[in-house]
Amino acid sequence: MPQLLRVQNFCVSADGIGAGEDQTLERPFGQVNPGELFAWAGATASWPNRTAPGGTRGLDDYFTRDFAHGIGAEIMGRNKFGPQRGPWQDHAWRGWWGDEPPFRTPVFVMTHHPRPSFTLSDTTFHFVDGTPERVLELAREAAGGKDVRLGGGVTTVRQFLDAGLVDTLHVAVSPVKLGSGLRLWDSPEDLLDRYHLEAVPSPSGVTHHLFWRR
Repeated sequence: MPQLLRVQNFCVSADGIGAGEDQTLERPFGQVNPGELFAWAGATASWPNRTAPGGTRGLDDYFTRDFAHGIGAEIMGRNKFGPQRGPWQDHAWRGWWGDEPPFRTPVFVMTHHPRPSFTLSDTTFHFVDGTPERVLELAREAAGGKDVRLGGGVTTVRQFLDAGLVDTLHVAVSPVKLGSGLRLWDSPEDLLDRYHLEAVPSPSGVTHHLFWRR
């Protein structure tokens, strides 16, 4: 079986925006309120940060539960890892996720300013300066035959799409318009020259867009 590069549970608004600009430590998604994009996942029974019993079942829960299935490594851009820009001033910052990151695989952080790898719980972060093709090669080597997840953010996903490297995408489109920010697409139809698309509405109000290569 080939190792796929998969985008999973990637959340955008109805006008294609996946994050705001002006990211800070206090605002990982910039000017965008992440609750407007991620509420469907947070309401599910399988949401990993759930602290109370209950939660919804059904389609949204299936996608939330499937997030880690068959994944052996993740690729992310530097600004998914943290808000810093330019050379690292120190190595104290270890990501937004605390001592128990949700990835449970090797993670390859794309950056023009590499730093030493480190491990938190069962996640090891590697910082690599390379083309999308080279970073995908490293991630596939580390994935142990499993698929690689492309975690984002928006700019990183677009880089890999432009390079023709993404095999499948699951994009959850929320029924809100944000007006400005980092845009994944103008319309899902932008990808139809390269991908098949099935759009599946959910009772939560989001529409799950499933793309696979033509």
